[in-house]
Amino acid sequence: MESIKDVIRKISGGKSPLEQSEKMLKELLEDKDVLEFLKRKEGQGITRSDLLKNVPKLYQFVNERHHCRECPGLKNCPNMMQGFRPDLVNDKESLNLTFSPCPLKEAEDMKQKQKGLIKSFYVPKEILTADFQSFIPDIKRKDSILAAGEFIKGYLDSPTDVKGLYLYGEFGVGKTYLAGAIVNELAKRKGISSMLVYTPDFFREMRQSIQDGTVDEKLETVKKVPVLVLDDIGAETMTPWIRDDILGSILQYRMMESLPTIYTSNKDFDDLEAHLSYSDKSGEETLKAKRIMERIRYYTTFVQMEGDNRRGS
Repeated sequence: MESIKDVIRKISGGKSPLEQSEKMLKELLEDKDVLEFLKRKEGQGITRSDLLKNVPKLYQFVNERHHCRECPGLKNCPNMMQGFRPDLVNDKESLNLTFSPCPLKEAEDMKQKQKGLIKSFYVPKEILTADFQSFIPDIKRKDSILAAGEFIKGYLDSPTDVKGLYLYGEFGVGKTYLAGAIVNELAKRKGISSMLVYTPDFFREMRQSIQDGTVDEKLETVKKVPVLVLDDIGAETMTPWIRDDILGSILQYRMMESLPTIYTSNKDFDDLEAHLSYSDKSGEETLKAKRIMERIRYYTTFVQMEGDNRRGS
């Protein structure tokens, strides 16, 4: 933006500073935004002398408001404070400028905030931007999309009463993408934070974290997030420690605190229970597996997803 000093220098033509300011003020008083401000503040004691003393502020106000009307986009915004538009205020009989973010700036800030709300462990980047608009709806996916909508509505109405979701289906039908669309919608509507965890890699990392002593820190983060997505549960290599001390601890805490969990899996409830009951070291431990499954069965809505493979052949 051209500075007020440069503008005055160009138009001065040897005139005195007062004459220069008078000339500029005459032009500024033709601006509709300035006229609207003076009309609103009529009777508040704003004199011509006050306006003359504040020609630089009036100039910045008019110039930057013009930029906003001819907006070149947020990245190319020429205003001194990029993405902010000025307003005139009469503060204690003195003219001042205040600045507020424009709609484009607000949208960008919300987008960045939204990104910050959604954490992930080993989840593809495309899932972090998933939304219902780009989800390909068809008759086969109708029920799962409706179930996702019901979960969002239920969470927004009463987050401690809503059940989680168990999204079951074949490889590539869009389970993870739908889970991503759900958490993005919650972030967009109410600023709700969430975490998406690709379960096999997360459990592998937890085993490795024993060496550096970060197991408890990572476990606490996953346990306490408002909305948790455990992606591809059942695809991990199961051990008693993972089942009882990691998964069991996460689900017990979330059950006690009424925090909903969304699962995606290629296994239905019975197959997942069989998977949880067996490990190479301990053989079958059906009671412990049933204890985990109780926390999944009774605190989720089972949703079978069908449809063509979204990832292509």
